[in-house]
Amino acid sequence: MKKLMQLAAGAAGVFLGVKYLLPIAAPFVMGALLALAAEPGVRFLSGRWRLPRAVASGIGVGAVFTVLCGLLTLLVGLALRELRVLAGILPQMELTAQAGLDTLRGWLLALSQRASPGVRTLLQRNVNQLFSGGAAMLDALTRRALALAGGVLTRLPDSALGVGTAVLAAFLTSAKLPAIRIWLREQLSRPPFREAIDFLSRLRATAGQWLIAQLKLLSITCLLLTGGFLILGIQYAPLWAMVVSLVDALPILGTGTILVPWSLVCLVQHHTPRALGLLGLYAATALTRSTLEPRLLGRQLGLDPLVTLIALYIGFRLGGLMGMMLGPLLVITVISSFPQGSSQQSKG
Repeated sequence: MKKLMQLAAGAAGVFLGVKYLLPIAAPFVMGALLALAAEPGVRFLSGRWRLPRAVASGIGVGAVFTVLCGLLTLLVGLALRELRVLAGILPQMELTAQAGLDTLRGWLLALSQRASPGVRTLLQRNVNQLFSGGAAMLDALTRRALALAGGVLTRLPDSALGVGTAVLAAFLTSAKLPAIRIWLREQLSRPPFREAIDFLSRLRATAGQWLIAQLKLLSITCLLLTGGFLILGIQYAPLWAMVVSLVDALPILGTGTILVPWSLVCLVQHHTPRALGLLGLYAATALTRSTLEPRLLGRQLGLDPLVTLIALYIGFRLGGLMGMMLGPLLVITVISSFPQGSSQQSKG
């Protein structure tokens, strides 16, 4: 019982730290990671060339930061190009989607004419309410997407401040890294920190396995969707594949959240081959995930569906989408912290 309470307290501490402290401490965390990445070069410069630690830190951190800026500039350039293309076609996409919704609405209303008068009135009212809400949601999503694409520039000052703080923190951390390591080693050797370190080690192990598995699944899903979209002749296939793959990676949601309504709209618009192709892609991605996920995660890291639902719900109520992502991870960590032998004995 004591161990369970300690694990619960540790899990709560990690959750609250990620939710409230990480956004504030993010520049310093990035600075520490940057200093660790530059440490091999700093050691080489201070050992081989006999440079002072501060000078070697400045050169090492600057070199790593320059490389990262080059890679980030390349990725941001590609992303901005795609965002500009997406912003240009969003109005036309909205019109196309609205036309598809109107066609589907007319088809459902025509179908309701075959029902009895009482049922017909009820169906027509529900269909009208559904599609009026869907149109409003579609318009809101379009406006939000355009605002998000334009809001990137407004966040540049805050981003520049965060990057500058991270670089300065990286230099100061790198210059004092040997002394920091000695201090941390002394502090972490004390008994109160040992159990926390054990818990964080288990959390890192399980979260690392889960994250690697999810990245592999996301990559496989994205490649599968890209190939399928190209075969179906869908424009901007890689971009749409990335969007659907990211939705598939979110808890509860899946590729069917996008592919099934999309195929239904195509079917109503008499694009039957594309509708069947989208449904086939949905089946293929769902089958791929259900087949590969147990092998990638391992059966010992799996959770009972009811436990998963409880973890997702509580996590969502406490921390929104981030809570939904962290809830199952914390449950997996708590379960994996108990010896396997005791669970097998209880089963027997």
